[in-house]
Amino acid sequence: MCLDDDFDAMHAAQVSRRSLGKLGLGAGLFAALPRLAGAAEVTETEVTIKTPDGTCDAHFVYPKSGAHAAILVWPDIFGLRPAFREMGKRQAEEGYAVLTVNPFYRLQKAPTSAPGANFQDPDTRAKLTGMMGSLTPEGEARDAQAFIAWLDAQKAVDTRKKVGTTGYCMGGPIVLRTAGAVPARVGAAATFHGGGLTTKDATSPHLQIAKTKASYLICIADNDDKNDPTSKDILKQTFADAKLKAEVEVYTGAQHGWCAIDSQVYNKDLAEKAWARAQVLFKSALA
Repeated sequence: MCLDDDFDAMHAAQVSRRSLGKLGLGAGLFAALPRLAGAAEVTETEVTIKTPDGTCDAHFVYPKSGAHAAILVWPDIFGLRPAFREMGKRQAEEGYAVLTVNPFYRLQKAPTSAPGANFQDPDTRAKLTGMMGSLTPEGEARDAQAFIAWLDAQKAVDTRKKVGTTGYCMGGPIVLRTAGAVPARVGAAATFHGGGLTTKDATSPHLQIAKTKASYLICIADNDDKNDPTSKDILKQTFADAKLKAEVEVYTGAQHGWCAIDSQVYNKDLAEKAWARAQVLFKSALA
């Protein structure tokens, strides 16, 4: 994971989320998201999923008709919240069944951070890093298996198609572990400003890549690359060694957190670029 100085550096430019007042607010911000001209009409629901470690609360959104490829979304350290529900809805409108989970369900139900939570606040920082520190590679693998099994049991999911998975910040490493935990099902994996994708530890997420069969999209923040300029090269070499299709790109001018629509450093143009690349990946790998 990214619990140390590397994690601190990544969050230097993403110290808080935009203050939305109350969790139900922020419609003006979310309305700024472009919508597909032929967007599918979708159904949204809050669900609970049994795992080996407890019961996870999650958001499930899918087109009202037919069965579709599934996408499993891992949020950033601020957790499951309105912004990620809206991002999941937009993805579903593209024709996918989308599950966005609360990665901290073992500790508490969402929301796991307050609206406008400031990472620079010592108490907030201690709480969030403590929650992230409770996650383990083994637990993430168990979760991935349970969530994908749940998706495969839903009528809205076409099990003839591969599953996609996306992750933001701390969700990036979990994406790699998800692909490694369920290699027969995961066909596409995308990370956005993922933290700690390559480390010197024996449990480094990038070591899962050789076990996988997915195609990848790795979108790296400019300041993350400056803090760890060799990580992209390690990833590229690992993908090449595994003979897997992968797009690894540093988004010049993008700061860590630029893809989350409630981030203080949200960059609409570069977020839309990353979004468009993800849609290309899904259309080719989840067909």
